[in-house]
Amino acid sequence: MATPTSAYNAYKQNSVTTASPGELTLMLYNGCLKFLVKGKEAIVDNNIQEKNTNIQKAQAIIKELMVTLNTDQDVAKQMLSLYDYMNRRLIEANIKNDISMIDEVIELTTDFRDTWKQVIQITRQQQYSNTQQV
Repeated sequence: MATPTSAYNAYKQNSVTTASPGELTLMLYNGCLKFLVKGKEAIVDNNIQEKNTNIQKAQAIIKELMVTLNTDQDVAKQMLSLYDYMNRRLIEANIKNDISMIDEVIELTTDFRDTWKQVIQITRQQQYSNTQQV
């Protein structure tokens, strides 16, 4: 019989492998936010190693978001410069142990995530409408 932990891990793995590209992007934003919050908590707890690890994980997600952008579109070029800015702010936050810089990146990431969530919902509604007309 599977343990609750192994069942949960199997569920998590399955949700990633079956997710649409839009859902994967949403997962990246949520993961980034999780690591940013953990990084902030580590600064408060004066746990330098934990802070560094979590901020670097958030940076890795931001770099992944940068790589996946289709820079043929103007909006993607603007997002690329914002992602670059966020990455630089996290480097600085990590060096200076500055929670306000992390908060700034959290705010930007939350805005991106919420907008992306709306795009997914609108896309699903349009797809559903199209299948109902057939």
